Formats: sequence, C-alpha cells, structure tokens
Amino acid sequence: MASLRLATFNVENLFARWKFKEGVDPVEANERGWIVEEQNFEELGEEDKRLTAAAIKELDADVIAMQEVESVDTLKHFRSKLLGGFPAYHFVTGIDGNDLRLIDVMVLSKLPVVHVRSYQDRRDPVPRGRELFSRDCLEVLIEVESGTTLTLFVNHLKSMIRTREETRPKRERQAAGVKQIVEERFGADAGEEKFVILGDFNDYLEKDDQGESGIDALVEWDQVENVVARRPAEDRWTHYYAGGNDYKQLDYMLLSKSLAEANPGEPEIMRKGMPTRAIKYDGPRFDGVGKDKPKASDHCPVAMEIEV
Repeated sequence: MASLRLATFNVENLFARWKFKEGVDPVEANERGWIVEEQNFEELGEEDKRLTAAAIKELDADVIAMQEVESVDTLKHFRSKLLGGFPAYHFVTGIDGNDLRLIDVMVLSKLPVVHVRSYQDRRDPVPRGRELFSRDCLEVLIEVESGTTLTLFVNHLKSMIRTREETRPKRERQAAGVKQIVEERFGADAGEEKFVILGDFNDYLEKDDQGESGIDALVEWDQVENVVARRPAEDRWTHYYAGGNDYKQLDYMLLSKSLAEANPGEPEIMRKGMPTRAIKYDGPRFDGVGKDKPKASDHCPVAMEIEV
C-alpha cells in the first residue's frame, strides 16, 4: 500500500500586507479599488513566522492542509523564505475564498496535486442567497503514487468570535453542507472510499453553558472517524483560549470509514509552538516561544501517517 504523512494546521494570520500611511482616506482608496485593512486583528511578525516554519519543518508532513493563509503568493513566499523553497514542497494549492479578512484554506504538498475544486459559491439555505462557507470547502486530489489517490476536503468553519451559541446555526449548516458534498462525490456509502475531511472546525463536541455542538453531525457521522478521539480525552486539545482558560479540540482529521479501519494508529498533536501560558502542556518548546507571543500559532498542528 502507498502511504503519506498528512497534517492539518491553522497557521494563524499568515499574511504579507502593507498598511496605508497616515492621511490616506480609506473610503477614497476603496473607491479606487484598493483594499484598506481595518486592522481588526494583529498580524503575526517575523519571529512568529519563524516559529510557524519550525513547526512545519519538524512535522515533516508530505501534505499539509492549512488555514488562515492570505494567498498562494504569500504561501510561496513563506515557503521560499523559511521552508527551503521549491525542493521542500513542490506544490502550493489554494483558491481565494469568501473571508472578508482574506484568510483562505490552502494545501502545501510534496506529492502531486492532480485536481482542485472549490465550493465557495455554494449557497446557504438560511438566509437564502448568501455563501454557505465562511472560507471554502476545498476539494484536493493528491496522487500518493501512480494509480493511488487520496481526496481531501479542507475546511475552516465559522468561528465562535461572538459566542458559541450565536454562531452555532451557521456551523451546523456548514457541517451539513460538507456531508452533502462528500455524498455527492462518493454516494451514500461514502465511507468505503478514500478521503479525509480536515481543518479547523471552530467548535468542540462537549456540551457547555452555551448549549450543544454545531459540528457533531459531521464529526460523528457513521461514514468517518474522528481519529483524534483515539487519544485520551484529556489529551485531545488543539487550541488554548486564555480568556476562558479553555483547552479544546478545534482541529479535526476525519478519515473515511475504510481508511480509518486500515489505519489503527493515533495522530500526533504538536504543541511545541504553543505560548507558555498554555500550562497544560509542559513538554519542550521551540526556542523563542513566549508567554503570549511569539508563537507558532494559537492552534496545534495534527498529523498522522496514513496508508492508502
């Protein structure tokens, strides 16, 4: 059987942007066609990018599904400057999506990418006419070796930036939309095919004071397996939120039923790039990681060796 090492990683605001000088009128600039960033977020600096690269290099994955990348050109520049360039990862794949902050889902691969399809124009049934996906559900076909392929569905679902309760309905519709896409692609018995649904789902399975999960219908679908659940319950977290002192699994790798049965091992969660304020992790960290920043990301990459 052919094999690969697959990973998913929200790299947190991997941008390459210029800020307009003081005195530039944003309204006038927009009328001329320029995008003026309102700075509703803080861009990670060069030291953060170095730590992000350190995490990627140590992961040594053949294929990495990435979230929060500004553009293909930005990822190529990052690859060239910090990952070793084209020889390290030959293939960079992505399509501009729906996010107003211009954060997209991408794939960085050592293996050939033979097909890419975007679902960013799929309509949300409620409200009618709007896009369903906050970013995209990017379908990517990887040639693992001649005659053997693996289909990835890369996602970054609606965030909980307001509250979990308020944003849950959107994630529920997005999760249902991903299932529908996979069934359209592979049929009712989709789990017999070779695919992985992965990325930052921006929710967890546990019920809390804001109610139920918005992603459980997808994560617990009988055609896939959430392989992170193979780890002990206390060791599944991939994200730390300091505001609530919460350690949650927000990042997922759902193997199709047949793939999961053929791959009984546990995935790896790399936490060496997490800020030191995440004290639940007491293992080694990359040199230079700080209490809050710099850091590799606010998410941990998840990786797994998969036989296809």
